[in-house]
Amino acid sequence: MTAMGVAFKDYYEILGVSRSASQDEIRKAYRKLAKKHHPDVSKESGADERYKEINEAYEVLKDPEKRQKYDTLGANWQQGQEFTPPPGWGGGVHVDFGGDSGGFSDFFRTIFGGFAGGGRGATMEDLFRGQGRQGDEELSLELTLEDILAGGTRTITMEQVVQGPDGYPSRGRRTLNVNLPQGITDGSRIRLKGKGSRGGDLQIVISVAPHPRFALEGYDLVTSLRISPWEAALGASVPVRTLDGVVTMKLPGGSQSGKRLRLKGKGLPRRKGAQAGDLIVRLEVVVPDKLTDRERELFESLARESSFNPRG
Repeated sequence: MTAMGVAFKDYYEILGVSRSASQDEIRKAYRKLAKKHHPDVSKESGADERYKEINEAYEVLKDPEKRQKYDTLGANWQQGQEFTPPPGWGGGVHVDFGGDSGGFSDFFRTIFGGFAGGGRGATMEDLFRGQGRQGDEELSLELTLEDILAGGTRTITMEQVVQGPDGYPSRGRRTLNVNLPQGITDGSRIRLKGKGSRGGDLQIVISVAPHPRFALEGYDLVTSLRISPWEAALGASVPVRTLDGVVTMKLPGGSQSGKRLRLKGKGLPRRKGAQAGDLIVRLEVVVPDKLTDRERELFESLARESSFNPRG
């Protein structure tokens, strides 16, 4: 079977990072773009496809093994250019992802699905699980911040490839219940003993989905709060949306734009016995776009009478 040409995907260009970018730089770029283009946030045309493309790029570049395999293609290909795998690339039996690929492109399937030919290519098992230490298998599980706060049990479906009686690999599924312990955050691992496809342990690696309102820093959450000039100058009691509801925060007088205030215990829960993370509120002083006649009069009066000079 001859491999067909597909449109090349420059995953580095999609995330806006260099080919030498660190894993931390890749993760930050992904979070920024995913938040901007999330279909629930962005109203731009094609946001859904852009979001899928961003997630596909991150799926490859966040994993050192997938990234190394992708990098062997070289840096001479350009985004959108017709690409045909090199002779002998991938090998093995082509795995049809069908509707289970999560919207991955034909290019992704070409690189990580394998084509008929010599050797043995990447299987679905290779794609969805990597090998951890001591032969453990790994499976990535993406959670929302609300999922982590609620805890409980998540049911996951694992794709696995087994060798059939005819000697060819076939795809199968099995479901597992995963208890979400208190104290997990981005990068946490949950070990399920004996649940790997070959009898070893299965490690569930937690990743946190981008949130339209909160950024994550360890167990702390960061959000922005827009306040008026008079609230900043005089102080006020203002409502702040947290992950589990709205609370009232006391805003000190003389607050500056960019100042960070901390609400203790309003972040993600830590392990039992430890205080939860905090909610960090970054202030953003907003001036009205249009002033009423009375507001203009008051501002003009303040300008005449105030001795304050922000420029020193």
